[in-house]
Amino acid sequence: MFMQFIEFLAGIKMTLISALCLLLSPVCLILDVEPFFNPVWLTIFISGIPIVFRALNALFVRRKMTSPLLITTAMIASIFIGEIFAAGEVALIMAVGEILEDITVDKAKKGIENLLKLTPTQGRKITQDGDFIVDIHQIKNGDILRILPGEIIPTDGIIISGSTSINQANLTGESIPVDKTVNDTVMAGTLNCFGSIDITVTAITDTFLQKMITLIEQAQKNKSPTELLIDKLASVLVPASLLIALATYFFTGEIIRAVTILVVFCPCALVLATPISVISAMTSASKNGILIKSGAALEMMGKVDTFIFDKTGTLTEGNITVTDVISFDVRYSRNDILSLTASLEKYSEHPLAKAVITSALEANLTFSSIDDFKMIPGKGVSGIIKGKFLISGNLAFLQSKRVSISDEQFYQISQTQNQGKTLILTAIENDLIGYIALSDTVRPDAKNVIHSLQPLSKNIVILSGDNFAAAQYLGGKVGISKVYANLLPTDKVLAIQSLQKDGAYTCMIGDGINDAPSLKVANVGIAMGKLGNDITVDAADIALIDNNLTALPRLKQLSIATLRTIKQNLIFSLFFNLLCVSISVVGLIGPLAGAILHNVSSLFVIFNASKLRHK
Repeated sequence: MFMQFIEFLAGIKMTLISALCLLLSPVCLILDVEPFFNPVWLTIFISGIPIVFRALNALFVRRKMTSPLLITTAMIASIFIGEIFAAGEVALIMAVGEILEDITVDKAKKGIENLLKLTPTQGRKITQDGDFIVDIHQIKNGDILRILPGEIIPTDGIIISGSTSINQANLTGESIPVDKTVNDTVMAGTLNCFGSIDITVTAITDTFLQKMITLIEQAQKNKSPTELLIDKLASVLVPASLLIALATYFFTGEIIRAVTILVVFCPCALVLATPISVISAMTSASKNGILIKSGAALEMMGKVDTFIFDKTGTLTEGNITVTDVISFDVRYSRNDILSLTASLEKYSEHPLAKAVITSALEANLTFSSIDDFKMIPGKGVSGIIKGKFLISGNLAFLQSKRVSISDEQFYQISQTQNQGKTLILTAIENDLIGYIALSDTVRPDAKNVIHSLQPLSKNIVILSGDNFAAAQYLGGKVGISKVYANLLPTDKVLAIQSLQKDGAYTCMIGDGINDAPSLKVANVGIAMGKLGNDITVDAADIALIDNNLTALPRLKQLSIATLRTIKQNLIFSLFFNLLCVSISVVGLIGPLAGAILHNVSSLFVIFNASKLRHK
């Protein structure tokens, strides 16, 4: 009840009444009207009580000397010397400053509220008896939901029927709706634009949207190193201001000067300098598909000078596809090579085999029956097709089976391997008839991202578990010259630590579980993968939504801008405080002017930081 009363007094309506009461005092003086009760006392009560409460609560509950304590001391001192109007002015100006501050901070935190509004409370559940609108708590994993055009998707899920376009702008920052069809994933809080789709529910309370909200909330609670340092500095400045005020009164005998020092010395602007900048930057980042877990990560990102990329799934799509089909025998066309190889590989569970089969199906090729199928893990497969012995696999496997390979064929095979491609060679009766080349698809935006990062960094590196030829070829395609390959997860950690020993501030970008140790040891770890891998995301400091690699340069620029804004705010607030204290000591300003100047510095810091929300 008491807290509600304090909040009521500090509200906009009561602050307006407080201002009217203060204004009534000079009006009565001008009109030569002597009221039975000085209305300034109402101003002191309405605007002063919340300040006194915050001061006493901090002093006796949290054992801290804070800015409200200085204002309380200034108000009491003003009343004691008969400066009732000055006490009312100080209380009112501080109350107005608090309201403006709260409004600005609330705007910076508005992102979370907007995200919460995205979460639907109902969904259209399909049952044996038809489809029905049910509350979200009546939906469970594995249920089938139908989403009509224009509806918000209530849960995470996988499309099992229908095609549509999904507007993901609120979560990923993509301005253009994304086409989705069967087997594609959809996220809660996104808008189904056109077609009707049925989805299988994969997450209800632990949705991508909820993870996003949780990460932002965590980031706002966790203080950065600069914030912690400023908190310590502020705790020193408050008692220091009391001592300076007492010393000034002792040497000058003028209590007005001491009161003014208490008013202007409040380190409000200094305390606000970092958190308001961090909150504004995080709000901007969340709008652009970037989730930042802490202010410390945001600050460190501004210092990063070395970007380290995993290869598969980060710079590439992580989807292996057939890139070339080469025939060495005029009796067999490229389609024959693909069809024969797919006929063998359809009995294999290897990812490369699945890519070959997919390519053959897309080309509408027929499959031959196989007899005496054999598979040698890590090497290849063999079988009998139409009475002929057919073998497919890597170069070493075919050589071990005494398959004849000419110097010209070997040269062409080597040239293709040097492009970073994996080969499946096919032979009939010990004669090599051709090969299929497969490769992971490079992200279409990877090269532009690397080009954008180069002016913002000293070093860009690839750490890959793949073979050197594949990693080097990819590096050449995206513009990265420093490539380390054939690395185990522990090797990647050692490579990052080696760079750090040389003075580098490292940022590791990865997507898989095997990248988690590297993300943890880097100064900043950034996770890819639509937050699908909880282990990777937990190890990371920052997450890029929907594999949005193009967010990286924006993140780096935003971090630099945030550090610059924090420095501007700190320098301004410290300089302005010292200036105001100096002119207060010599008696150039009084409590009223001091209160105005104090709030000017706080408002400058707030509005300067709020510009980050629009970057």
